[in-house]
Amino acid sequence: MFIIFFFIFGAIFGSFINCLVYRLHSEKTMLGRSFCPKCKHTLGFFDLFPLFSYIFLKAKCRYCKEKISIQYFLVELFTGIIFSFGYWVYFINKVGLETNSLFLVFYLIISLFLIIIFIYDLKYYLVLDSIVWPVIIISFLFNFFILKVDLLNLLIAGAIGASFFGIQFIVSKGKWIGGGDILIGLLIGFVLGWPKVILAIFMSYILGSIIGIILLSFKKKGWSSQLPFGPFLVFSTWLVMLFGDAILNWYLVRILGFNL
Repeated sequence: MFIIFFFIFGAIFGSFINCLVYRLHSEKTMLGRSFCPKCKHTLGFFDLFPLFSYIFLKAKCRYCKEKISIQYFLVELFTGIIFSFGYWVYFINKVGLETNSLFLVFYLIISLFLIIIFIYDLKYYLVLDSIVWPVIIISFLFNFFILKVDLLNLLIAGAIGASFFGIQFIVSKGKWIGGGDILIGLLIGFVLGWPKVILAIFMSYILGSIIGIILLSFKKKGWSSQLPFGPFLVFSTWLVMLFGDAILNWYLVRILGFNL
């Protein structure tokens, strides 16, 4: 029952994120009613139900009949799924509810920012300082003061994440990666700590390679085409936040043969 609530809760936040991404890019204020980006008509109550409005309106604006981007539906859907997974991992799949409630709150807050970073970088090839710096600060303060993560652990992880991409940026003079990836590296270090930051970076390159090969195979991208790396870092961070312990244990036991 609660997992359904978290899905609905996440879908509602997904709807808000869609609005936020649009207004950030168009430099519009967050104040005021939602409106159709095509005809600018103010949306009514029944136009704003996450997921259902998109389906019932058949992916078209009620007023101008222009097509609604599939992005709106997918963001609402996957934000709901992300919230549901958080509840499942931190409550249903673990014990110690008092401690896990703090981890769940941290996971949900960070996830909202990560979704914004994911969408914006995927669409516009840009990581916004106004989004990434607040979540860097939040992740550090929450981990240190609330979750009681060791300060040295956080500093080492943050330095590894930032320097890994910073060195590449300097060596390539910005051709291999963008400056925003350095900030995301710092972020995932503060979010995940040591040694999970290494796992997230490693997984992001595997995911990036797989998606890159698929896009090349279907001729959606060429060898000289740009591909934003932020979404792969973000997705890997989610996976490690949810399943990092299990992945590390599997690697240490099954691959390296350690007896934990």
